[in-house]
Amino acid sequence: MTHHTAADLYRHSLRLLLDKDIPGWIALWAEDGVMEFPFAPDGWPARLEGRRAIADYMRHYPDHVDLRDFPVLSILQTTAPETIVVEMRGVGRLVRTDSPFDMTYIAVVTVQDGRFTSYRDYWNPLAVREPGADFVGSGR
Repeated sequence: MTHHTAADLYRHSLRLLLDKDIPGWIALWAEDGVMEFPFAPDGWPARLEGRRAIADYMRHYPDHVDLRDFPVLSILQTTAPETIVVEMRGVGRLVRTDSPFDMTYIAVVTVQDGRFTSYRDYWNPLAVREPGADFVGSGR
């Protein structure tokens, strides 16, 4: 499947996350892609370099977070056609505690040759301080 724009690729990536298709999601990454978490709390990774590191980080995500929907999604095009800014909200439940999962995100995403090359995920670190929220954010 060809994704003509960065926004198309991003929307497809969200569908894969909802389908719990982590191998499919990882396949959207360039070998040397970088994922960063500028607001990561102490003890959480701030930077993942390469598809393998990103795969290791995301591999067990569906075992911890059962994503059900992205009820808020806004994709803004920058002046660089390969870069988008995404505002979104992901909802679902935390698998271990069956507690609600409700996370807001801002992401700056760059795509080259149909693959993610850079993904800066500004997820809400305050959510990890909520009772029962020992596993939130992007993949911990």
